[in-house]
Amino acid sequence: MLVSPLPPSQWQKLKTLAALAPLALLAACATQEPTVSSPPSTTWPTATAQPPKPAATTPQQQQLQELIAQQDRLYRVAAPLLTSNAQLCRGNARNLLGFTAKNRYSFPIEYADTARSLGYDDRLQVTGVLPGSGAQQAGIQRGDLLVSVAGKPMPQGTDAERQAAVLLSPLVVKKAPIALGVQRNGQTSTVNVPLTFACAFSIELGNADNVNTYADGRRVLITRGMLKFTQSDDELAYLIAKDMAHNILGHAIRQRMVSTIAEVIDNLLLPHPDPTTTAGTAGIRVYPQDLDAAADTLSLYLLARAGYSIDNVPAFWKRLAEQYPASVPNGYTALHPSTTYRLAMIEKVTQIVKAKQEAGKPLVP
Repeated sequence: MLVSPLPPSQWQKLKTLAALAPLALLAACATQEPTVSSPPSTTWPTATAQPPKPAATTPQQQQLQELIAQQDRLYRVAAPLLTSNAQLCRGNARNLLGFTAKNRYSFPIEYADTARSLGYDDRLQVTGVLPGSGAQQAGIQRGDLLVSVAGKPMPQGTDAERQAAVLLSPLVVKKAPIALGVQRNGQTSTVNVPLTFACAFSIELGNADNVNTYADGRRVLITRGMLKFTQSDDELAYLIAKDMAHNILGHAIRQRMVSTIAEVIDNLLLPHPDPTTTAGTAGIRVYPQDLDAAADTLSLYLLARAGYSIDNVPAFWKRLAEQYPASVPNGYTALHPSTTYRLAMIEKVTQIVKAKQEAGKPLVP
Protein backbone atom coordinates (compact mmCIF):
# COMPACT_ATOMS: atom_id res chain seq x y z
CA MET A 1 0.00 0.00 0.00
CA LEU A 2 1.39 3.38 -0.99
CA VAL A 3 1.26 6.18 1.55
CA SER A 4 1.00 9.74 0.27
CA PRO A 5 3.83 12.06 1.35
CA LEU A 6 3.35 14.52 4.16
CA PRO A 7 2.48 18.13 3.37
CA PRO A 8 5.54 20.41 3.53
CA SER A 9 4.31 22.09 6.71
CA GLN A 10 4.09 18.76 8.56
CA TRP A 11 7.46 17.63 7.25
CA GLN A 12 9.07 20.82 8.51
CA LYS A 13 7.58 20.27 11.97
CA LEU A 14 8.78 16.70 12.12
CA LYS A 15 12.29 17.70 11.13
CA THR A 16 12.54 19.78 14.30
CA LEU A 17 11.55 17.19 16.88
CA ALA A 18 15.05 16.19 17.89
CA ALA A 19 15.87 19.79 18.71
CA LEU A 20 12.73 20.15 20.79
CA ALA A 21 13.44 17.20 23.08
CA PRO A 22 15.40 18.65 26.02
CA LEU A 23 18.05 16.72 27.90
CA ALA A 24 15.74 16.41 30.89
CA LEU A 25 17.16 15.13 34.17
CA LEU A 26 20.71 15.06 32.86
CA ALA A 27 21.85 18.11 34.79
CA ALA A 28 20.80 19.80 37.99
CA CYS A 29 21.34 23.38 38.97
CA ALA A 30 24.31 23.77 41.28
CA THR A 31 27.97 24.11 40.31
CA GLN A 32 30.00 22.14 42.83
CA GLU A 33 33.33 20.51 43.46
CA PRO A 34 33.65 16.83 42.54
CA THR A 35 32.33 14.41 45.12
CA VAL A 36 32.78 10.68 45.60
CA SER A 37 29.40 9.02 45.92
CA SER A 38 28.84 5.68 47.57
CA PRO A 39 28.46 2.63 45.32
CA PRO A 40 24.99 2.14 43.85
CA SER A 41 22.63 -0.15 45.73
CA THR A 42 20.21 -1.89 43.43
CA THR A 43 18.09 -5.02 43.28
CA TRP A 44 16.94 -5.51 39.70
CA PRO A 45 14.36 -7.99 38.47
CA THR A 46 15.88 -11.15 37.01
CA ALA A 47 14.70 -10.34 33.50
CA THR A 48 16.37 -7.07 32.53
CA ALA A 49 15.96 -6.96 28.77
CA GLN A 50 13.69 -4.15 27.62
CA PRO A 51 11.10 -4.89 24.95
CA PRO A 52 11.98 -3.22 21.64
CA LYS A 53 10.17 -0.08 20.55
CA PRO A 54 7.35 -0.72 18.07
CA ALA A 55 8.56 -0.75 14.48
CA ALA A 56 7.87 2.43 12.54
CA THR A 57 5.22 1.81 9.90
CA THR A 58 4.00 5.29 8.93
CA PRO A 59 5.95 8.21 7.46
CA GLN A 60 5.39 10.19 10.67
CA GLN A 61 6.80 7.39 12.81
CA GLN A 62 9.79 6.86 10.53
CA GLN A 63 10.67 10.54 10.47
CA LEU A 64 10.24 10.86 14.22
CA GLN A 65 12.48 7.87 14.85
CA GLU A 66 15.11 9.23 12.47
CA LEU A 67 15.21 12.55 14.29
CA ILE A 68 15.33 10.94 17.71
CA ALA A 69 18.26 8.88 16.43
CA GLN A 70 20.04 12.08 15.35
CA GLN A 71 19.60 13.57 18.83
CA ASP A 72 20.75 10.31 20.41
CA ARG A 73 23.90 10.30 18.29
CA LEU A 74 24.71 13.86 19.27
CA TYR A 75 24.22 13.01 22.94
CA ARG A 76 26.24 9.79 22.74
CA VAL A 77 29.22 11.46 21.05
CA ALA A 78 29.13 14.40 23.48
CA ALA A 79 28.97 12.18 26.57
CA PRO A 80 32.69 11.34 27.00
CA LEU A 81 33.63 14.94 26.25
CA LEU A 82 31.39 16.08 29.11
CA THR A 83 32.37 13.44 31.66
CA SER A 84 36.13 13.43 30.99
CA ASN A 85 36.76 17.16 31.04
CA ALA A 86 35.25 18.60 34.22
CA GLN A 87 38.76 19.69 35.26
CA LEU A 88 39.18 21.76 32.11
CA CYS A 89 35.62 23.12 32.10
CA ARG A 90 36.55 25.34 35.06
CA GLY A 91 33.40 27.01 36.40
CA ASN A 92 31.21 25.24 33.86
CA ALA A 93 31.08 21.85 35.61
CA ARG A 94 28.42 20.52 37.97
CA ASN A 95 26.82 17.35 39.30
CA LEU A 96 24.70 15.41 36.82
CA LEU A 97 22.38 12.44 37.21
CA GLY A 98 23.65 11.06 33.94
CA PHE A 99 20.57 10.18 31.91
CA THR A 100 17.87 11.78 29.80
CA ALA A 101 14.14 11.14 30.06
CA LYS A 102 11.10 12.04 27.97
CA ASN A 103 7.41 11.32 27.70
CA ARG A 104 5.00 11.83 24.83
CA TYR A 105 4.58 15.48 25.78
CA SER A 106 8.28 16.09 25.16
CA PHE A 107 7.22 16.52 21.52
CA PRO A 108 4.87 19.11 19.98
CA ILE A 109 1.31 18.33 21.00
CA GLU A 110 0.24 17.54 17.44
CA TYR A 111 2.68 14.62 17.49
CA ALA A 112 1.74 13.24 20.90
CA ASP A 113 -0.20 10.39 19.29
CA THR A 114 2.74 9.51 17.05
CA ALA A 115 5.02 9.46 20.09
CA ARG A 116 2.52 7.24 21.92
CA SER A 117 2.51 4.79 19.01
CA LEU A 118 6.29 4.54 19.43
CA GLY A 119 6.02 3.60 23.10
CA TYR A 120 5.91 6.97 24.90
CA ASP A 121 3.09 7.67 27.36
CA ASP A 122 2.46 10.12 30.23
CA ARG A 123 5.32 8.67 32.30
CA LEU A 124 8.91 9.79 31.96
CA GLN A 125 11.10 7.07 30.54
CA VAL A 126 14.86 6.94 30.17
CA THR A 127 15.91 7.71 26.61
CA GLY A 128 19.69 7.79 27.04
CA VAL A 129 22.33 7.00 29.66
CA LEU A 130 25.59 8.93 29.87
CA PRO A 131 28.49 6.45 29.47
CA GLY A 132 30.66 6.35 32.58
CA SER A 133 28.03 8.13 34.67
CA GLY A 134 26.58 7.17 38.03
CA ALA A 135 23.37 6.24 36.22
CA GLN A 136 25.23 3.69 34.13
CA GLN A 137 26.99 2.33 37.22
CA ALA A 138 23.62 1.93 38.92
CA GLY A 139 22.27 -0.08 36.00
CA ILE A 140 19.83 2.47 34.61
CA GLN A 141 18.84 1.46 31.07
CA ARG A 142 17.09 3.03 28.13
CA GLY A 143 13.36 2.37 28.41
CA ASP A 144 13.25 2.32 32.22
CA LEU A 145 10.17 4.12 33.55
CA LEU A 146 10.72 6.66 36.33
CA VAL A 147 8.31 6.02 39.18
CA SER A 148 9.63 8.04 42.13
CA VAL A 149 12.49 10.21 43.37
CA ALA A 150 13.53 10.20 47.04
CA GLY A 151 10.25 8.52 47.93
CA LYS A 152 8.07 11.07 46.13
CA PRO A 153 6.03 10.17 43.04
CA MET A 154 7.69 11.15 39.78
CA PRO A 155 5.57 13.74 37.94
CA GLN A 156 3.65 12.64 34.88
CA GLY A 157 1.81 14.36 32.06
CA THR A 158 2.30 17.58 30.16
CA ASP A 159 4.58 19.33 32.68
CA ALA A 160 6.47 16.27 33.91
CA GLU A 161 9.96 17.35 32.85
CA ARG A 162 9.83 20.74 34.57
CA GLN A 163 8.26 19.33 37.73
CA ALA A 164 10.84 16.54 37.87
CA ALA A 165 13.63 19.11 37.62
CA VAL A 166 12.11 20.98 40.58
CA LEU A 167 12.17 17.78 42.65
CA LEU A 168 15.74 16.92 41.69
CA SER A 169 17.48 20.28 42.05
CA PRO A 170 17.67 20.40 45.88
CA LEU A 171 18.69 16.74 46.02
CA VAL A 172 21.70 17.28 43.78
CA VAL A 173 22.93 20.08 46.04
CA LYS A 174 23.26 17.53 48.85
CA LYS A 175 25.78 15.58 46.73
CA ALA A 176 24.55 12.19 47.97
CA PRO A 177 23.27 9.43 45.66
CA ILE A 178 19.65 9.95 44.68
CA ALA A 179 17.10 7.19 45.26
CA LEU A 180 15.03 6.61 42.13
CA GLY A 181 12.09 4.27 41.80
CA VAL A 182 12.45 2.62 38.39
CA GLN A 183 10.05 0.25 36.67
CA ARG A 184 11.37 -2.36 34.26
CA ASN A 185 9.39 -5.23 32.76
CA GLY A 186 6.49 -4.40 35.07
CA GLN A 187 8.60 -4.64 38.23
CA THR A 188 9.76 -1.68 40.32
CA SER A 189 13.16 -1.36 41.98
CA THR A 190 14.77 1.41 44.02
CA VAL A 191 18.07 2.52 42.55
CA ASN A 192 20.60 4.72 44.35
CA VAL A 193 22.15 6.76 41.54
CA PRO A 194 25.55 8.33 42.30
CA LEU A 195 26.06 11.82 40.95
CA THR A 196 28.51 12.50 38.14
CA PHE A 197 30.67 15.63 38.06
CA ALA A 198 30.90 16.75 34.44
CA CYS A 199 30.92 19.71 32.09
CA ALA A 200 27.46 21.25 32.16
CA PHE A 201 27.13 22.56 28.63
CA SER A 202 23.85 21.83 26.89
CA ILE A 203 24.38 20.08 23.55
CA GLU A 204 21.63 20.92 21.06
CA LEU A 205 20.58 19.88 17.55
CA GLY A 206 19.62 22.90 15.46
CA ASN A 207 16.73 23.00 13.02
CA ALA A 208 18.65 24.30 10.00
CA ASP A 209 20.39 22.86 6.96
CA ASN A 210 23.28 25.31 6.86
CA VAL A 211 26.61 23.69 7.78
CA ASN A 212 27.50 25.51 10.97
CA THR A 213 27.78 25.36 14.75
CA TYR A 214 27.13 27.95 17.45
CA ALA A 215 28.35 28.45 21.03
CA ASP A 216 26.91 31.13 23.32
CA GLY A 217 28.87 30.40 26.50
CA ARG A 218 26.53 27.80 27.97
CA ARG A 219 25.24 25.89 24.95
CA VAL A 220 26.69 24.15 21.91
CA LEU A 221 24.41 23.85 18.90
CA ILE A 222 25.20 21.67 15.89
CA THR A 223 22.91 22.31 12.94
CA ARG A 224 21.19 19.46 11.17
CA GLY A 225 23.20 20.32 8.07
CA MET A 226 26.48 20.05 9.95
CA LEU A 227 25.45 16.77 11.55
CA LYS A 228 24.83 15.33 8.08
CA PHE A 229 28.17 16.68 6.86
CA THR A 230 30.15 14.67 9.42
CA GLN A 231 31.32 11.28 8.20
CA SER A 232 32.11 9.73 11.58
CA ASP A 233 31.56 10.15 15.29
CA ASP A 234 35.15 11.38 15.58
CA GLU A 235 34.36 14.27 13.24
CA LEU A 236 31.24 15.14 15.21
CA ALA A 237 33.35 15.07 18.38
CA TYR A 238 35.78 17.58 16.83
CA LEU A 239 32.92 20.04 16.34
CA ILE A 240 31.49 19.61 19.82
CA ALA A 241 34.92 19.91 21.44
CA LYS A 242 35.74 23.05 19.45
CA ASP A 243 32.60 24.84 20.61
CA MET A 244 33.01 23.57 24.16
CA ALA A 245 36.44 25.18 24.04
CA HIS A 246 34.97 28.47 22.81
CA ASN A 247 32.57 28.37 25.77
CA ILE A 248 35.25 27.46 28.33
CA LEU A 249 37.48 30.30 27.10
CA GLY A 250 34.63 32.82 27.20
CA HIS A 251 34.95 33.79 23.55
CA ALA A 252 31.31 34.81 23.11
CA ILE A 253 31.82 37.25 25.98
CA ARG A 254 35.09 38.56 24.57
CA GLN A 255 33.43 39.04 21.19
CA ARG A 256 30.45 40.73 22.89
CA MET A 257 28.28 38.26 21.03
CA VAL A 258 26.51 36.37 23.83
CA SER A 259 23.07 37.83 23.15
CA THR A 260 23.42 37.63 19.38
CA ILE A 261 24.51 33.98 19.37
CA ALA A 262 21.93 33.08 22.03
CA GLU A 263 19.18 34.51 19.83
CA VAL A 264 20.38 32.41 16.90
CA ILE A 265 20.39 29.26 19.05
CA ASP A 266 16.98 30.04 20.55
CA ASN A 267 15.57 30.51 17.07
CA LEU A 268 17.03 27.26 15.73
CA LEU A 269 15.33 25.32 18.52
CA LEU A 270 11.88 26.52 17.46
CA PRO A 271 9.43 24.41 15.42
CA HIS A 272 9.46 27.10 12.73
CA PRO A 273 12.72 29.06 12.97
CA ASP A 274 13.06 32.37 11.20
CA PRO A 275 15.34 31.59 8.22
CA THR A 276 16.75 35.11 8.23
CA THR A 277 18.69 34.32 11.41
CA THR A 278 20.99 32.01 9.47
CA ALA A 279 21.31 34.33 6.49
CA GLY A 280 24.88 35.51 6.09
CA THR A 281 26.73 35.43 9.40
CA ALA A 282 23.53 36.26 11.33
CA GLY A 283 25.21 39.32 12.80
CA ILE A 284 27.88 37.21 14.52
CA ARG A 285 31.37 38.67 14.39
CA VAL A 286 34.05 36.64 12.63
CA TYR A 287 36.37 34.90 15.09
CA PRO A 288 39.91 36.36 14.97
CA GLN A 289 42.65 33.82 14.39
CA ASP A 290 44.05 34.02 17.92
CA LEU A 291 40.71 33.08 19.50
CA ASP A 292 40.08 30.33 16.98
CA ALA A 293 43.56 28.90 17.47
CA ALA A 294 43.14 28.98 21.25
CA ALA A 295 39.88 27.04 20.95
CA ASP A 296 41.49 24.54 18.57
CA THR A 297 44.33 24.03 21.05
CA LEU A 298 42.01 23.37 23.98
CA SER A 299 39.72 21.18 21.88
CA LEU A 300 42.60 18.78 21.15
CA TYR A 301 43.08 18.24 24.88
CA LEU A 302 39.33 17.76 25.38
CA LEU A 303 39.29 15.16 22.60
CA ALA A 304 42.34 13.27 23.84
CA ARG A 305 41.07 13.16 27.42
CA ALA A 306 37.75 11.78 26.15
CA GLY A 307 39.48 9.00 24.23
CA TYR A 308 38.92 10.36 20.73
CA SER A 309 41.68 10.16 18.13
CA ILE A 310 43.24 13.49 17.23
CA ASP A 311 45.20 12.21 14.23
CA ASN A 312 42.60 13.23 11.64
CA VAL A 313 41.59 16.60 13.07
CA PRO A 314 43.52 18.65 10.46
CA ALA A 315 42.07 16.62 7.57
CA PHE A 316 38.52 17.24 8.78
CA TRP A 317 38.91 21.00 9.14
CA LYS A 318 40.60 21.16 5.74
CA ARG A 319 37.74 19.23 4.09
CA LEU A 320 35.18 21.48 5.76
CA ALA A 321 36.98 24.63 4.58
CA GLU A 322 37.29 23.29 1.03
CA GLN A 323 33.65 22.25 0.67
CA TYR A 324 32.24 25.26 2.55
CA PRO A 325 34.73 28.11 2.04
CA ALA A 326 34.36 31.55 3.55
CA SER A 327 32.44 32.60 0.43
CA VAL A 328 29.48 30.53 1.70
CA PRO A 329 28.03 33.24 3.95
CA ASN A 330 26.08 31.04 6.37
CA GLY A 331 28.68 28.27 6.59
CA TYR A 332 31.20 27.48 9.28
CA THR A 333 34.27 28.89 7.55
CA ALA A 334 32.61 32.28 7.09
CA LEU A 335 32.84 32.71 10.88
CA HIS A 336 36.16 30.85 11.24
CA PRO A 337 38.18 31.96 8.19
CA SER A 338 41.79 31.62 9.39
CA THR A 339 42.13 28.03 8.18
CA THR A 340 45.83 28.07 7.23
CA TYR A 341 46.91 29.57 10.56
CA ARG A 342 44.66 27.20 12.51
CA LEU A 343 45.88 24.10 10.69
CA ALA A 344 49.50 24.97 11.46
CA MET A 345 48.61 25.44 15.13
CA ILE A 346 46.66 22.16 15.21
CA GLU A 347 49.60 20.23 13.75
CA LYS A 348 51.92 21.69 16.37
CA VAL A 349 49.61 21.07 19.34
CA THR A 350 48.79 17.56 18.14
CA GLN A 351 52.44 16.61 18.51
CA ILE A 352 52.56 18.11 22.01
CA VAL A 353 49.44 16.24 23.12
CA LYS A 354 50.66 12.93 21.70
CA ALA A 355 54.03 13.37 23.39
CA LYS A 356 52.26 13.89 26.72
CA GLN A 357 50.16 10.79 26.10
CA GLU A 358 53.24 8.68 25.38
CA ALA A 359 55.05 10.03 28.45
CA GLY A 360 52.03 9.48 30.68
CA LYS A 361 51.88 13.16 31.59
CA PRO A 362 48.64 14.97 32.53
CA LEU A 363 46.69 16.09 29.48
CA VAL A 364 46.34 19.75 30.37
CA PRO A 365 47.32 22.74 28.23
